[in-house]
Amino acid sequence: MIDVLALSVLAGAAQAPHTQELLRISTAPAETLAVTVQGAGTPVVLVPGLLGGAFGYRKVTDALVERGYRTVVIEPLGTGGSTRPENADYSLTGQADRIAHVLDSLGIAQNVLVCHQIGGSMCLRVAYRRPDLVRGIVSINGGPAERGGTSGLRRALSLAGFIKFFTGDDFIIGKLRGGLKDSSADPSWVTDDVMHGYTGAFEDDFGDVLGGMKRIAAAEEPEQLAPNLPDIDIPVRLLIGEGDENGMSDEELNTLITHLDGLSVERIADAGQYIQEERPEVVVAAIVELFATLDAEARR
Repeated sequence: MIDVLALSVLAGAAQAPHTQELLRISTAPAETLAVTVQGAGTPVVLVPGLLGGAFGYRKVTDALVERGYRTVVIEPLGTGGSTRPENADYSLTGQADRIAHVLDSLGIAQNVLVCHQIGGSMCLRVAYRRPDLVRGIVSINGGPAERGGTSGLRRALSLAGFIKFFTGDDFIIGKLRGGLKDSSADPSWVTDDVMHGYTGAFEDDFGDVLGGMKRIAAAEEPEQLAPNLPDIDIPVRLLIGEGDENGMSDEELNTLITHLDGLSVERIADAGQYIQEERPEVVVAAIVELFATLDAEARR
């Protein structure tokens, strides 16, 4: 079921300058994903990581719309504007199946998926579970994660509520700002307006947002990704920001190199974890080039 919440949402200072359509697509009782659509033409599907939602892709989606693409940003359950039910499957496999459900609902097949951070593991899972939906993947610092969060993230989330009780929301938002800066090559992009865009969901109910992140980080996987990587027979473009010191591990990268025949890796200078913020033109170029390669192969 698709509920159109807002048509022709025009941009403010921190929003995209193009007309947007915000959809809410139900994938199960109490489970609704926020989906932001812009433009017309060939669809490009984008999946954010844990933070930022559709806002984090605004520079990329604007540029793609200018080039005649239709962008579809799907925010996973528990993130952004999507719901955060307590008793839901927050595993990466479950998230992948919801992304596939949204694509089926919108009639989108054989498209390119663009994913960031943990979204990379979700998109790889879509690729082997529903190969009819995916022609290629552009992954921004997204590896073959087998859980939605590291042990460090799970510990931080377990303490966040306690810290908030004594310090308030401003302290937590400040820590998030610091995290964004630390994971960047040039932190000047982390302005007050950008922070408002990245933490907008926190303004409604901090506890609810925190609960969603905890459920994602704690979820157990019913199916491991690594053994299924050899079944992914499509091009995968991996962009790694050289300025992200705490990004993808050598082990994760080697897993992808070993099992993905269609993998190509590009290391991006002057960018960290959020390449779409610091070097959006690189992300756009990777997407456009992937489409060109796929179309050329289809004509042979």
